[in-house]
Amino acid sequence: MSLSRSPSPVPGGGWSSPGLNINTSGRSSPAKSSFSGPNGGSVTWESARLKSQGVTGYPSFSTQNQGFFTRHMRRISSSLPTFNTVTDDRYAEKEKLGRGRWKIPLVGRIRTLLAKMGRKWKIRALIVLLLIACYILFYITPLWYYWRRTSWLGGGEKFVIILAANVGGGVMEWKGAREWAIERDSVRNKRKYVARWGYDIEIVDMSTKKRYAHEWRESWEKVDSIRNSFRKYPKAEWIWWLDLNTFVMEPSYSLQRHLFNHLDQRIYRDINEYNPLNISHPLTANYLDPESLSPVGDGNIDSVNLILSQDCSGFNLGSFFVRRSEWTDRLLDIWWDPVAYEQKHMEWEHKEQDALEQLYTSQPWIRSHTAFLPQRLINSFPAGACSDNGNDSRIHYNQNDRDFVVNMAGCEWGRDCWGEMYNFRELSYYLNRNPWERFKEDLVAVIWFKLTGQKVKLLQYRVTTLLARHQHQCQRRNLNEVPTLNH
Repeated sequence: MSLSRSPSPVPGGGWSSPGLNINTSGRSSPAKSSFSGPNGGSVTWESARLKSQGVTGYPSFSTQNQGFFTRHMRRISSSLPTFNTVTDDRYAEKEKLGRGRWKIPLVGRIRTLLAKMGRKWKIRALIVLLLIACYILFYITPLWYYWRRTSWLGGGEKFVIILAANVGGGVMEWKGAREWAIERDSVRNKRKYVARWGYDIEIVDMSTKKRYAHEWRESWEKVDSIRNSFRKYPKAEWIWWLDLNTFVMEPSYSLQRHLFNHLDQRIYRDINEYNPLNISHPLTANYLDPESLSPVGDGNIDSVNLILSQDCSGFNLGSFFVRRSEWTDRLLDIWWDPVAYEQKHMEWEHKEQDALEQLYTSQPWIRSHTAFLPQRLINSFPAGACSDNGNDSRIHYNQNDRDFVVNMAGCEWGRDCWGEMYNFRELSYYLNRNPWERFKEDLVAVIWFKLTGQKVKLLQYRVTTLLARHQHQCQRRNLNEVPTLNH
């Protein structure tokens, strides 16, 4: 039986094949009708035709999730490498040597990396980036200085350091090379310290004061300088006076953490605890009030306005603190009194220092507002000062305890000021090395010596040699020629 398509003899048209439905419209193709599928379901001819075209034809490219590519096409294309099409005329085109190299955009790399990271790793990376940004912002940029000055973060604006220097030349004579070197190291040391903690520094030029002041008093000028600094820095609460022959050995110590955050545990107000001047304390006059009769004054830490230390000979004003108050204004006025100066300046060998000792001895109102610090907290001495009785653990610098400040007091009387300043400067650098410097000097250099036998001149060896030489000079020197009062 032929299955070829031919005009149907049946009236009305249709397929000539007896197996097909003859109730059709006479078209050459079957009408829309249905037949039972393999599972008993009804399948239309139209759906069968479309399915057949999908198998045997060549349809256009499409995906079931076309929206994904639409949404992410820009991101995917930015992460793909770009091709550098810039050619060089020196090369032939047929060799295709000017094709360039693959260049993946940085933004695309970052986006690809972030896309591969999980949510937890993204949060961790964000935290690390925030920490790095805070470190750069607050520890590397100039904001380091300003945020430490604020009262609610650091409180550095409450402290002013006054450094007595002779910038233009010596007070009594012109400076030599060693004097210039001492001043350079001392000033640089104080500037680095205040820059780290947000303090203010006032460098007092004594030579200028001597040249232009109406009345010049050798060493009494520190009283006038303190008063002027209180006017210049209205937010300052404490002023720290430092002599030129001092060196801050531990710049990592802030004044707040080292002293003022727990000042009541650092100071002592009863001078009998250490009394090299043998001052009778407290006074016993009947007319005095209970505060003046008490060895510790009123016992209130807020009433302390003058803090200093004592060495083997008494008060030492190479490093001391003064607080802004009405009491301080009164003390500075009496301390600067020209009448007392005219009457006693020939008797007071140590000038303003002896004047303060006299005021403390005779004036009860000064005792009740004065406190003392152990000397090594703010004013350690080198081995050559106050050395008549040998090394004194209360007075002399101790490297193991990492004393805060060293004062080369009396070095101009028979000792080498520049030698001591240089030794302590190098020692301070050695003690405060960063981890990278410690790694190089304590590990790499030692391994290099064991492998090659060549010594590396490290800071540690230089400091040890200098200190040994300095101690040897002190032993050879006749200490009886050095004055007892080393201020």
